[in-house]
Amino acid sequence: MTEENTFEEGREAGTGKEGVLEEKSPEETIAALEKKLGEEKAKYLRLYAEFENYRKMAAREKEDISRRAGEELIKELLPTLDNLETALKHATDASGGLAQGVEMTLRELKRVLEKAGLEVIDALGQPFNPEVHHAIAQVERDDVPDKTVVEELRTGYKHNGKVLRASLVAVSRKTER
Repeated sequence: MTEENTFEEGREAGTGKEGVLEEKSPEETIAALEKKLGEEKAKYLRLYAEFENYRKMAAREKEDISRRAGEELIKELLPTLDNLETALKHATDASGGLAQGVEMTLRELKRVLEKAGLEVIDALGQPFNPEVHHAIAQVERDDVPDKTVVEELRTGYKHNGKVLRASLVAVSRKTER
C-alpha cells in the first residue's frame, strides 16, 4: 500500500479524493509545479493584456470626451465671433475707440479659439467643395473658372480637421450665350 498525505490540492494531483495526495517522485512534482506555473503565467499575461486594452480604451474615451466638449464650446462661441466681425464692418469713423475695442476683443477671441484647434476654412477663390462650402447663390462670371467661390457670405470653421460650420458662399458659373 502507498503512503498518503493530506494536501489542499489533492484533486489536481489526480487522486480523485479531495484533500489527499499520493506521494510522487521529485521529477513528477517538479513537472506538476512547472505546469501549474505555466498556467498561472498564461493567466497573468491574459489579465495584463486585458488591462492594457482597457487602459488604452479609457484613454481614448477620455480624449474623445474632451475633444467633443471643446467642439461644443467653440460651436457656442461662433455666433459671438460673427457678431463681433459684423460690428467691426459697420463701425463708423465716429466710433473710433469703440471700434478699436471690438477689434482687440475679436483678435483675442480668434487667438484663443485658434489655440483650441479652431481653423478658418479658406473659401474665397477656391474651387467649390460641398464638404466645406454651402452654396447659397450662383453668380455669372467669365473672369474666373466655373464653380469657383467668388464671395464668402459667412466664414466656415473646422475644429481639429472636423467641419463645425461650412462656409456660406456664392459660386461662379459661366455666362450662357
